Parts: sequence; structure tokens; C-alpha cells
Amino acid sequence: MPPIMGQYSKAPHQAWAAKIGSFDGFVFVTPEYNHGIPGALKNAIDFLFREWNDKAAGFVSYGGAGGARAVEPLRLVLAEVQMATVRNQVLLSMFTDFENFSVFKPAPKHEASVNGVFDQVIAWGGALKVLRENKRTTLRANHSLNTLQDYAIQP
Repeated sequence: MPPIMGQYSKAPHQAWAAKIGSFDGFVFVTPEYNHGIPGALKNAIDFLFREWNDKAAGFVSYGGAGGARAVEPLRLVLAEVQMATVRNQVLLSMFTDFENFSVFKPAPKHEASVNGVFDQVIAWGGALKVLRENKRTTLRANHSLNTLQDYAIQP
């Protein structure tokens, strides 16, 4: 069954769907692997569909080029599951923000970038929550109307 159907038969998938469904926005922290995102992150996104819809996403990435080449394809993946990505992002260099390529030692300048990402994700997440609530209300109203029409006596 494709994820767009929302019919998760296994307990781990149901738990993942419930967890993702409970949030209004996300900050994805990802390395850059060969100009892309790790397969595990792609699989985690692809397992669900509606749970991602109309939510905000921000990015913190790291790699040789700050992970920028991972964020760009990730934006396309998230667009397909109907997420809104914010403009601000944090790009961490393996050369300058990690000691010996393993110990995280970010430059002080990144603090403002992180705060910018958080501010945008929180703002967009709140706005999109209103959109999701309005969609649910509209769907319920339409379902009620359709149900009433189904039982209406036809002349």
C-alpha cells in the first residue's frame, strides 16, 4: 500500500506516523553524501505522506561545502510531500566547524543562523497549523453534507 493511502499495517510505521503527525514543523539536520541526502533520511520521509503535509521545514546541514548540495535535493523531496521549506538554513563546514572532522566546534557566527531557522520554522509552522485546521473543518463539513445528500429522499 503506498504511503499516500495512510494505511500503515505495522506498529513501527503507525508509531512513526503518529510521531510525525504530532508536530507542526521540523528542522532537518543532515550530512551531505555525494551531493545528496542519506538514504535513511529519504526512506524516513518516503514512509509517510499526509503526516508531512502543510508543515514547515528548516535545515541544518554539514559537509565539505556546508551540506548545501544535500539541502537542495531535500527541498524537492519535501515539496513532493507538500511541506513548505523556509529560506534560512545553517551550513556547517567539515573543515572549519568540526575539529579533526569529528568533534563539533561550530563558529560563533552560526548562532544567528540557527536562530533565524528556528524563527522561520516556528512562524511558518504556526501559520500552516491554521491551514491544516481549516482544511479539516472544511473536509468534515463536506463529508457531513455528502452524507446528508446520500440519505436524502429523491423525488
